[in-house]
Amino acid sequence: MLEDGKIFIGKSTKPEYLELRLANRHGLVTGATGTGKTVSLQVLAEGFSNAGVPVFAADIKGDLSGMAAPGTGKEPLVKRAQEIGIDYAPDKFPVVFWDLFGEQGHRVRATISEMGPLLLSRLLDLNDTQEGVLNIAFRIADEQGLLLLDLKDLRALLQLISDNAGELTTTYGNVSKATIGTIQRQLLVLENQQGDEFLGEPALDIKDLMRHDRDGRGVVNILAADKLMSNPRLYATFLLWLMSELFEELPEVGDLDQPKLVFFFDEAHLLFNDAPKALVDTVERVVRLIRSKGVGVYFITQNPVDVPESVLAQLGNRVQHALRAYTPREQKAVRVAAQTFRQNPAFDTEKAITELGVGEALVSTLEGKGSPSMVERTLIAPPMAQVGPIALSERQQIVASSPLRGKYDQAVDPESAYEMLAKRAEQAAAEAKAAEGGGGILDMLGGLFGTTGQRKGSMTVTQRVTREVTRTIVNQTVGNLAAEIGKSIGGRQGSSIGRAIVRGTLGGLLRR
Repeated sequence: MLEDGKIFIGKSTKPEYLELRLANRHGLVTGATGTGKTVSLQVLAEGFSNAGVPVFAADIKGDLSGMAAPGTGKEPLVKRAQEIGIDYAPDKFPVVFWDLFGEQGHRVRATISEMGPLLLSRLLDLNDTQEGVLNIAFRIADEQGLLLLDLKDLRALLQLISDNAGELTTTYGNVSKATIGTIQRQLLVLENQQGDEFLGEPALDIKDLMRHDRDGRGVVNILAADKLMSNPRLYATFLLWLMSELFEELPEVGDLDQPKLVFFFDEAHLLFNDAPKALVDTVERVVRLIRSKGVGVYFITQNPVDVPESVLAQLGNRVQHALRAYTPREQKAVRVAAQTFRQNPAFDTEKAITELGVGEALVSTLEGKGSPSMVERTLIAPPMAQVGPIALSERQQIVASSPLRGKYDQAVDPESAYEMLAKRAEQAAAEAKAAEGGGGILDMLGGLFGTTGQRKGSMTVTQRVTREVTRTIVNQTVGNLAAEIGKSIGGRQGSSIGRAIVRGTLGGLLRR
């Protein structure tokens, strides 16, 4: 029943396949807890890997790590294979483990500049006013070539803006110290939740997610998300950032014979919970257009109503596991789920959703010219890799032998906004000291970073220099300062500072 150009999902009255050439039209896997969503995700991931398509998936419970080990041939799996009419052949798959905290895989980082103000505001849970001030901060950083890599860079810039809010307001709009203080407090909360470990260098290169093994199979990238789920907003923001990076960085390729990468977004409701309309609209636009980059996005959640209708309409391939309908709200959700399918006259779709057993699902995939197939009640194929997590020692051995070992493990701190502002402070302080015959760096730091050291009485030379340096920071042309920074910063981001700064759909800094 296996065919080239298709992924075998399971068997209804006939074999059910997902066509690879239509796999970049995205998909949805839904169902109540314990009905088999994770197994369906693993079956799809194994099929994509065998077809040479790299996969990225978040592992909420740790079960997906089992893809790195061959299946154990448990009786229920062998029995299901026999019922479907296929041979059970244990297999393992090429896996790379990732972890934002660096504990169970290669560390994943992004810079503040790459995140951009929209995603960072979402991560910090800022209101519209606070998001506006953060946009001003990014605007000043962009105009002056101040590279924001980590939290200390952003804090230094925010402190500078706070200390000179009056002068900046006339140029960029109202900036209050209270709003800056609120943003600083949210940064502290993020740091206390270890969110700062995600922000910095070396940033993830998305090309490392699109690798193949020596046999041509696609590498399965598994993000350890069990600890990450304690901060759902960080989890959702990270996956949205990664999806936007794929959208912005990959070239247009049109419709391919198979995707270049498939992205599984588990617990997808976290992305949309309390999300502002502007963000939902942006997600819809990214999902709609990213297929032309050769990327398929598959959302995994309990119910289709967790996904906004504008996004749901873009998801052509559907796997619906059982839903429970004990309350009026749950009954309405079942009706909505049933209405998303092309109906099959052979059975009542709404009734079938509540009667599905574990391992069963309603399946509808795109066929022909991209039209959805009639929904079928399907017995999902068994995974050929291990079902359930591997031992910690096995995971550590795989990480240690990974071709990416050492590339992301150690944080680096190149010259960026914090160091650049400090240099200006030192230079201005030296000039002030020479002009006044005294003074010191504390005077200058007092103006730039809010420390003590300013003198009482009328404005001193140091204070006048501080004011002039601030005006220079605000008014100096991009070209001169960018050229200066471009010489002093190495790496892929530093080399781009001398050119025009361009931000993408979600506000992140594009790597040009």
